[in-house]
Amino acid sequence: MAPSFDDEKSLFDFVVQNGNGVKGLVDSGIAKVPERYVQPPQERIDKLDAFSQEHSPIDLSKLDQLAEYDQVAETIVRAAETLGFFQVVNHGVPVELLESLKEAAHKFFAQPPEKKAIYLKAVSPSPLIKYGTSFVPEKEKALEWKDYISMTYTNDTEALEHWPNQCKEVALEYLKASTRMVRKLLEILLTNLGVTQDHGSIIEALTGQNMVNMNFYPACPNPELTVGVGRHSDLGTITVLLQDGIGGLYVKAEENKSEWIEIPPIPGAIVINVGDALQILSNGRYKSAEHRVRTTSAQSRVSIPFFTTPKRSTKIGPLPQLVKIDRVAHYKEVTFGDYMDHFFGNAHEGKKSLNFTRNISG
Repeated sequence: MAPSFDDEKSLFDFVVQNGNGVKGLVDSGIAKVPERYVQPPQERIDKLDAFSQEHSPIDLSKLDQLAEYDQVAETIVRAAETLGFFQVVNHGVPVELLESLKEAAHKFFAQPPEKKAIYLKAVSPSPLIKYGTSFVPEKEKALEWKDYISMTYTNDTEALEHWPNQCKEVALEYLKASTRMVRKLLEILLTNLGVTQDHGSIIEALTGQNMVNMNFYPACPNPELTVGVGRHSDLGTITVLLQDGIGGLYVKAEENKSEWIEIPPIPGAIVINVGDALQILSNGRYKSAEHRVRTTSAQSRVSIPFFTTPKRSTKIGPLPQLVKIDRVAHYKEVTFGDYMDHFFGNAHEGKKSLNFTRNISG
């Protein structure tokens, strides 16, 4: 017989404090979603209310062909200026590696709770590695149906020493291949902005800190009541996301803010999305996309995002030459560490975090 989780404190202790996560909840045999996970009606995801994105993935190998470069670059820019999301193929990350990543994620989360709990924030062998659940459980009225392991990169030695054995080698390879791809994309996006100063120094500032997450969304007995991840935009520069074949990623349509677009999994493809830091730097030309993730009752799902962000000490603000052209700065300059603290200090609520740096007069 499954244990009762009607008492909110016992549920929180079991899932969050003791590191059992949502997977532990499901493994205990629950037949229905505990009240703490039930989302208010306006936050629930109805698949029938969304439409599927029909854009073909962008073939990045064509960037190596002089005759194709301009057209491909224009497609990337247009996607960054509108939806803020696009998919890419022939991206330089080996397809075999993508499959290995998904297998590694399942292997990590299949471990007994005590094996994963050694990476809980309070006891983790490194402050750069964190195992957890939901987003900020202490601040959320309704928890998200997700467990995760987060691995921040400093150097190869530390990654190979401290990252979990089940995934460290493939995660590190994924990080390096994704970094090369992100630099190519940023070169195109900066060129489009008319940036005349050294692109290398700007790209270094925008990609000063890198992190790989592995997310696990257990099969849910009541997917219609829950969310895997609530409405949010990513705080950094660019996110590279590997989906599995199950799907569940939704992006808010920029043109019509009441509609959501499903981003279907494409074999061998990777999802790219613009983050808040790039929206701020571009003075709003590029759009960080509001997105969310649904749950499913059929089977457990994994996703593996690679986040590239500025370092905490880096100041972010609109490029001066864009402010000169626009005659207004839509965002104030802030230290990225302050923006991070604000972002992680609140539950997910769409793109509300951008208000922290939004210039009201602009």
